[in-house]
Amino acid sequence: MKRVFSAIKNWWPGLNSTMGFFLLSVALVWLKTYWAYNTKFNLGVSGGIQEFLLFFNPIPTAVILLGIALYFRGRIAYWLMVLINLLQSVWLFSNILYYREFSDFLSFSIMGSGSSVDNNLSKAISGIINPTDFLVFIDIIILIILLLIKVIKIDKRRTPKRVAGLTTVLGIALMLVGYGVSVSDRSGLLTRTFDNNYIVKYLGLNEYAAYNAVKTKQTADERSNATADQLAPIEKFVKQLDTDADPTYFGALKGKNIIVIHLESFQQFLVDYKVDGQEVTPNINKFYHNQNTIGFSNFYNQVGQGKTSDAETMLDNSLFGTASGSVMTNYGATNTFQSFQGYLDQDGYTTAAFHGDVPSFWNREATYKSWGYDYFFSKSYYANADNASYNVGYGLKDKIFMKDTAEYLQQLPQPYFAKVITLTNHYPYTLDKENIDFPATKTGDKTVDGYVQTAHYLDEAFGEFMAYLQKSGMDQNTAVVLYGDHYGISENHKAAIAKLLGKSSVTNYDLANWEKVPFMINAPGLKGGINNTYGGEIDVMPTLMNLLGISDKNTIHFGSDLLSSAHKQIVAFRNGDWVTNEYTKHNGQYFVTATGTQITPSEDPRVATFVKETQSFVNNTLSYSDKVVTGDLLRFYKNPDFKKINSKKYSYNKAKSLKQLKADQKKGTSLMAQNNNQTTIGDYITNAPELSDSSSSSSSDSQSSN
Repeated sequence: MKRVFSAIKNWWPGLNSTMGFFLLSVALVWLKTYWAYNTKFNLGVSGGIQEFLLFFNPIPTAVILLGIALYFRGRIAYWLMVLINLLQSVWLFSNILYYREFSDFLSFSIMGSGSSVDNNLSKAISGIINPTDFLVFIDIIILIILLLIKVIKIDKRRTPKRVAGLTTVLGIALMLVGYGVSVSDRSGLLTRTFDNNYIVKYLGLNEYAAYNAVKTKQTADERSNATADQLAPIEKFVKQLDTDADPTYFGALKGKNIIVIHLESFQQFLVDYKVDGQEVTPNINKFYHNQNTIGFSNFYNQVGQGKTSDAETMLDNSLFGTASGSVMTNYGATNTFQSFQGYLDQDGYTTAAFHGDVPSFWNREATYKSWGYDYFFSKSYYANADNASYNVGYGLKDKIFMKDTAEYLQQLPQPYFAKVITLTNHYPYTLDKENIDFPATKTGDKTVDGYVQTAHYLDEAFGEFMAYLQKSGMDQNTAVVLYGDHYGISENHKAAIAKLLGKSSVTNYDLANWEKVPFMINAPGLKGGINNTYGGEIDVMPTLMNLLGISDKNTIHFGSDLLSSAHKQIVAFRNGDWVTNEYTKHNGQYFVTATGTQITPSEDPRVATFVKETQSFVNNTLSYSDKVVTGDLLRFYKNPDFKKINSKKYSYNKAKSLKQLKADQKKGTSLMAQNNNQTTIGDYITNAPELSDSSSSSSSDSQSSN
């Protein structure tokens, strides 16, 4: 060991000077950051300029931040450099973990929303961490040891202020050089970008933090500076999204109950997918191919950092999640909304949401009041919800949750709208052995291989639920809608995705299609079939409104009716990529949508024009949606078809809600009221092992408001 320490001294005689320690620290921060860029993130670097910038961009902020220590002397300077290195490493480490699961970088919005999500984050951390992630801290440990045993001796001399100042100036100059080269390669980098990958690969992870802080501050200021005049160009833009409804479908679901089942992390490829010759989702497959089901084969998730909350925002409001984070978390309690639930309330519907987790998750309790939900049945409403065996991952197991949800559904005055949010098919895709009856895939990726098992469990829960609807007779006046909220397996698992798809490797075209999720609408007498129209979650609200015979002509929304022949088949992704029925853009590459053939738009004038116009439409869609949300512009909008939602009239207090539910039985329209106030829950059959004994099986009966 002494030889090693002696070698270190001989290798760099200047190591025992403050400036020598500074240069070593800069080199170590650069090395591990550059290593992480290339091994932990998928930044889509291409071309010599981008390669150079990726190599270069860790240096400027390392020089600036570590250079702060040069203004101090002796021990303080050394330990301050170690501390600054540690803080940068924690930031790098945190983003490695977040990116692995969400294919994005941490934002101040996400970190600020920790109170609404942190109760669940720790449950998946062990599955996210890779042992090599900790290499970002190894240099700090070595430096501390070398300082403590005095192999590196502390230089007690003060660094001249002129040298410290020139170091700071050098760091700033290097940053400006990097920015100049970046902007020359990608104009509008900081003004017209929707993809954080671009900021990081061009400027750096620390610069991204500064950029995000500025954007977050700008977003906060937008509301106070917003005016009604800002609505004019937005109204003009959304008018072009108005479409005439298909007369075959307009009003086809009028007066029917609507049950929207939120299939957590469920991707379209699971439909009809088999493992070892067995269907992963036989019940959903049957539903998809039913003659009374409209199944959309080219339907995409369009979520951003808000993930599930973004999907809900789009389905209930036809507004995108913002570039800086979750609408529900950041604006749900304060903004004015003209939601789907608000329209349904005016049309005589009872509206309810069901979720087997705490009401604070994604700020649902406050947001649902702003959206006008009459009821919100969260975890405390479910019998034995705190029983550990009833829960997995993020909340109640789907079979238990859906059985107890049926208990409440039978009591809702009809017609009703119910959003049922499942949870079991959520990362890290684990189940207890008693609930696993399906083989795992064999990709060799532990994050991926359990996915089909939890998806199969979700499918079984869905099958049990549908059997109850049929046996109780509720299905006769009910439309059931299924949708997947976002991907379950991120594109960071390319090798595993290739094996699942039966390919040797995947292209950006494959990854674009990987974003497909299910969207299916079923109702008695509905003209079904597989619909190949291209669309996404932003289109659900206008589609369902037309099916219900509710006009959306005066609504500010950013989707359009998927069943209309005039529907624009442009799917905008939150990062600015897109898919159309003709061409696809993903990670900076372009493809013919029908064949997957990669193309260069500049080689064909018609294609170049198409790409330019489509990108402009996508950019405007995202930008205008952001302005509506961040400026709370709907508070200025006078919609003649919509009565303003008064969030103060809603309460999700359990005692009050159950009392109201009991009072609602007097209306005589609920399934229970029509059944002489007798429960139909006996018609619900589940094979959930947790409910196999009689005491557990009957536990949900005690929830009845009667």
